[in-house]
Amino acid sequence: MNPNADFHDLYHHGFVRVAAAVPRCRVADPDFNAAQTIALLHDAAHDGAALAAFPELGLSAYSCDDLFHQHALLEACQTALARIVAASRGLATVAVVGMPLRVEHALFNCAIVLQRGRLLGVVPKTYLPNHGEFYEARQFHGADHARASEVELLGQRVPFGAQLLFEAQDVADLRFHAEICEDLWAPIPPSCYAALAGATVLLNLSASNVTVGKAAYREALVASQSARCLAAYVYTSAGPGESTTDLAWDGHALICENGQPLAQSQRFAEHPQLLPADVDLQRLTQDRLRQTSFAHAASRHAAALAGFRRVPFTLAAPRALALRRAIERCPYVPADRASRDARCSEVYRIQVQGLTQRLRASGIGKLVIGVSGGLDSTHALLVCAQAMDALGLPRSRLIGVTLPGFATSQRTLDQALRLMAAVGCEARTIDIRPSCEQMLKDIGHPYAAGEKHYDLSFENVQAGERTSHLFRLANCNQALVVGTGDLSELALGWCTYGVGDHMSHYNVNASVPKTLIQHLVRWVADTQPQLVPDAQVLRDILDTEISPELVPGDGGAGQPAQSTESQIGPYELHDFFLYYTLRFGFAPAKVAYLAHAAWHDAGAGAWPQGCGPAPRAYDLAAIKRHLRSFVWRFFKTSQFKRSCVPNAPKVGSGGSLSPRGDWRAPSDAEAAVWLADLERIPDR
Repeated sequence: MNPNADFHDLYHHGFVRVAAAVPRCRVADPDFNAAQTIALLHDAAHDGAALAAFPELGLSAYSCDDLFHQHALLEACQTALARIVAASRGLATVAVVGMPLRVEHALFNCAIVLQRGRLLGVVPKTYLPNHGEFYEARQFHGADHARASEVELLGQRVPFGAQLLFEAQDVADLRFHAEICEDLWAPIPPSCYAALAGATVLLNLSASNVTVGKAAYREALVASQSARCLAAYVYTSAGPGESTTDLAWDGHALICENGQPLAQSQRFAEHPQLLPADVDLQRLTQDRLRQTSFAHAASRHAAALAGFRRVPFTLAAPRALALRRAIERCPYVPADRASRDARCSEVYRIQVQGLTQRLRASGIGKLVIGVSGGLDSTHALLVCAQAMDALGLPRSRLIGVTLPGFATSQRTLDQALRLMAAVGCEARTIDIRPSCEQMLKDIGHPYAAGEKHYDLSFENVQAGERTSHLFRLANCNQALVVGTGDLSELALGWCTYGVGDHMSHYNVNASVPKTLIQHLVRWVADTQPQLVPDAQVLRDILDTEISPELVPGDGGAGQPAQSTESQIGPYELHDFFLYYTLRFGFAPAKVAYLAHAAWHDAGAGAWPQGCGPAPRAYDLAAIKRHLRSFVWRFFKTSQFKRSCVPNAPKVGSGGSLSPRGDWRAPSDAEAAVWLADLERIPDR
């Protein structure tokens, strides 16, 4: 990353803009096809695309059949190519166009790579389909038949072969490889080896006629290849103008990144299309770094990779570009309602499976859980209730305990009692104030002498007494204590060491972030009346201020006196920071850039449908301020708490902070490098 580059430029943060082009064509009319290609190339350059991929045999049209053996057509294709090369002078965009090319005494189906009036390379198709409606082996030879490693083309000496990697000299990690249509359908596509050799962007120049069901298959194929290769995959295919003598064409173009679709063309469009997408190269390289099997595979196939040649080019993008990629505000929560409902169902099933197996393995058939009337314990109680149901045990074997202290509001106490009644568990109330007063007296705390001295000791005495009661109650009932602390609290260290939100016999919530817990509870309220018939109590809990309720005071409107988010910052931002820090290892400057893209105004970013009030907006200064707090807490002050957490099921690919799972770190590390990176973030 160039430290002097514009912070708001997507290239500054490891992104690159690519495009799939679907021009209109005419069969055996290279001059017309060149004009169409040039027009879309100029559009791609104007849009700031680094790469633009065009369809297979696009200069001639794919459906020429035996016309490919006509000298006049082959010469016209070279003339058309010369027009495109001339038109590319002064354009930073690298174009990859398809045409037939005679090399020595064989004809090849080729991808021609060009930029700024220069030919960079020629890539022949490796696998030629010769079945069904395809008869390419009648006209062409595959790449394995090529003997030359260079060709003379338009007066330039150009690298030739299927093992070419095109590498940007001024954009980190931008290396691309081109393959052609059937190459992707092969059991081991050439792009697999190209990715192992270092390609981060894979292009496919395709023709691909349409038949019923084929579009869905293409989508699956492109997505899976991008996931398998931990790469971006840019796929384009023939559109309007191809011969419909025996076939039809839908102009299907796709761009995927590590299994996720970024963009898709309008199929059956009668007009040319340019499909751009911003690809996160840094995200891809981070995934390759973390997934050690990728490097292992590269080592195993070293012999196959030895033949790859790197062709350098310089992008020298003429201007800074704003990111045009949808960044979800809540990366742990799908914005789409159907996807979110499916996610919620799956999360509950994972948590319930973990808890039921722990009960079976331990031979214990009872659970004890502290119920505060707040969010985390509500969700954990719902998991416990489902675990009892799954084991065929009555919910009365689940002991819910609310433990009011000095700062417990009437609102949360009532909610705890209503919730336990709705769930149908055994409900107990234990007032911890007498035991807390004894403890405060024993340690000589000023509160015991009548002072309103609400320090950390005052707070932790209450938390500790609650935990002590839960564990001793579990002993008396041969039960397990279920923990309620969530992933967000572990990340920030917002839990008291050794007490209920940190320690338990088994914690079902430890890898579930706060933002997701909110939606899990809302999902039960909206869709699961058999689990909790009184859905209103769940909605009341969702409307309650998140609070530890350890310091007395007047919260107003019946709310708790303390507000967690007023002390540590908004969970919606912290969960965003956590996702990109834990899942991808991004530095703070990039995390801030993504957060600004998602949160800079109330209309930016994807907000989960039907999920609470309209989202807030955060400017870059606010994001930077909260991110500094997150970095300090996550890297400097909280690891010692995470190093001894109890067992808990890993729920999502977004990460776990268990020392036995995704995250292993020393408890006494410094945060200096992350804090230094923060200084690269401007205030606006």
